[in-house]
Amino acid sequence: MKFTPLALSLAFALVAGPVSAAAVSSTAASATDDLAPASPPLSVKQLDAVHVSAALDQARNALSPDTGSSQYVIDQKAIAQLPLGAATPVNQVLLQAPGVVQDSYGGLHVRGDHANLQYRINGVIIPESISGFGQTLDSRTIQNVKLLDGALPAQYGLRTAAVVDITTKSGHDLGNGGSVGITGGSFGSINPNASIWGSNDRWSYFLTANYLENDVGVENPTSSRKPIHDHTNQVKAFGDISYLINNDTRLSFMFGAANSRFQIPNNPNQQPAFGYLDQTDFNSADLNEQQREQTRFGVLSLQGKLGSTDYQVSLGQRYSSLDFTPDRIGDLMFNGVASGISRSNRASTLQADFATPLGDDHTLRYGLYGSYESAPSTNNAWVFPADANGNQSSTTPIDIIDANRVTARTWSAYVQDEWSIGQNLTVNYGLRGDVYKAFRTESQLSPRLGLVYQAGSSATLHAGYSRYFTPPATEAITAANIAKFNGTTNALPDNGNNTPLSERSDYFDAGIQQNVGPHLTLGLDTYYRKVQRLQDEGQFGAALVYSTFNYAKGRIKGVEFTANYNDGPFNAYFNLAASRAMGSQVITSQYNFSPDDLAYIADHYIFLDHDQAYSSSGGISYSFADATRIGADYLFGSGLRKDGAVPNGASMPSYFQLNLSLSHDFNFQSTGKLHTQLALINALDRTYELRDGSGIGVGAPQFGPRRGVYLSLQKDF
Repeated sequence: MKFTPLALSLAFALVAGPVSAAAVSSTAASATDDLAPASPPLSVKQLDAVHVSAALDQARNALSPDTGSSQYVIDQKAIAQLPLGAATPVNQVLLQAPGVVQDSYGGLHVRGDHANLQYRINGVIIPESISGFGQTLDSRTIQNVKLLDGALPAQYGLRTAAVVDITTKSGHDLGNGGSVGITGGSFGSINPNASIWGSNDRWSYFLTANYLENDVGVENPTSSRKPIHDHTNQVKAFGDISYLINNDTRLSFMFGAANSRFQIPNNPNQQPAFGYLDQTDFNSADLNEQQREQTRFGVLSLQGKLGSTDYQVSLGQRYSSLDFTPDRIGDLMFNGVASGISRSNRASTLQADFATPLGDDHTLRYGLYGSYESAPSTNNAWVFPADANGNQSSTTPIDIIDANRVTARTWSAYVQDEWSIGQNLTVNYGLRGDVYKAFRTESQLSPRLGLVYQAGSSATLHAGYSRYFTPPATEAITAANIAKFNGTTNALPDNGNNTPLSERSDYFDAGIQQNVGPHLTLGLDTYYRKVQRLQDEGQFGAALVYSTFNYAKGRIKGVEFTANYNDGPFNAYFNLAASRAMGSQVITSQYNFSPDDLAYIADHYIFLDHDQAYSSSGGISYSFADATRIGADYLFGSGLRKDGAVPNGASMPSYFQLNLSLSHDFNFQSTGKLHTQLALINALDRTYELRDGSGIGVGAPQFGPRRGVYLSLQKDF
């Protein structure tokens, strides 16, 4: 696996092609001259679809600059070198980048932020799904993925902790063929997959699907080797079909779907807190909670060139739903409430991006984005009556129906200029405007500035500033929702500030990368973020559903170091990040907090629950004669936060997870090459706890994976 911190011009990236992985500072030059095919324009009858498609891909890449930001690239070769190869979930792929911290339920935190990730596929924003356990995207679709963070250019907004920019595989690049395979192993895991791709003159397609089943769908709430009641079934599919209208224009339809079912794992030996009719005892190992998650999206894009202007215009829609089914008796006896929760979100989007060269030194980029979201939710809750002190007053439950619908509209526009000053300095400056209308109407104009300086032939420096505006998630608990549960065992205090606010922040980022000889590259990056109305989320209540709240102010800072060594068959990478994320004074959704916690946080900064002081990832691999490869990688974390003498005042113990792999390609005379890969996950079988159930917004304990052995077989045709 090759992870190289670089700061390259986009023109060089287009010429050299994708690297295995990189921590890249911003690019320094416009790639306008590289966008057109090298040969003279072809007539329709003589259309060379492969070369025209490649030129259009380059033009689409040039719509998205990264000047002033930090960039980390992982391509399909690097993914194949991970222990599970292409069967690695996307969130586990991203954990190989610096500053990315794992949390329970597959969650990720980048540079001390809570979630707030933006996913783009082939340059198109895919609105985030409802928070849950499952992964919507599949690593088998990825040609390369770039993690962009830091001081982003004006083109990127709304979700700005990091941009996960995915370029998918293409039938024009792969030719005609396909692949079938299966991964299986510990904990009842089975994961068959199939893909097909190809092109026919102007048409191109790439289609893939897979099915996953195992007995560890959600993190184990205990340290036992195998969780109780934790089976999952998941289906994912993705497709990209494109048609070349002419040498300068392409029409594409991209679509995807994920359907996942989860059993909620049980924590045995818990004691009921409530009585149910004449029943006073319930075995917590026999609870039967279930969750189903669905996501599907489709995007129609027209991409091409008008004169000297490159453009891409896309219409899309994403639908996401989550249904939680409680164990009615068990949840009532343990929690005093059994909530059947149904939530959905349908987002319709319009996105348009343009790039126009202005002479030899400037490239003007501009565009707009709009979305309309409808997010209904229903909570069918069974609760017990309670007295004025909150104590259960009857063992006969009552049913309360609580429904809500949020409609959100977002409009965004940006303009930015990439200015090359001489051969060594590039400045990217711009302005972005966002308007968000849901719980209230909020807006912001956000200036952006990024600089890259090429100091000699081996060193590159970058620095940037960005003003950010982040709307809250389209879900909220209102005063009317709270009032329905007065006088019950699910009563909440109403402090009057129940509507989440948009976050506003100032982000500063600077870094350097240095090539040390032909094989070693080092990178160092530092950042600071000053935040107003800092957003955070937590699991409040029994159901595994998140709720947004705001701190009045926050401050987040950190530093990242990356190293890469690449010398023929031997590759190694190392990342180390230090981060500190703190907030003060809860100003919305105070119903989630105890009075003592609210009083302390009002006058003190506290660590955010997802703060982790140190994180590290790394790996090595060696190939023997191109047919056999051995590898190892690891994850280290100093531990997320938990309660101590003050809220979030202590941290979980540190953890270290080592993974090993061995792969070999067998060549059979009758059937050709068969790829095999053996993975040993958590080879040392070190038990570690991500969460212990304490801390603000943390609902239950969760442990990391135990040792598992997995074998993958893959056959291309």
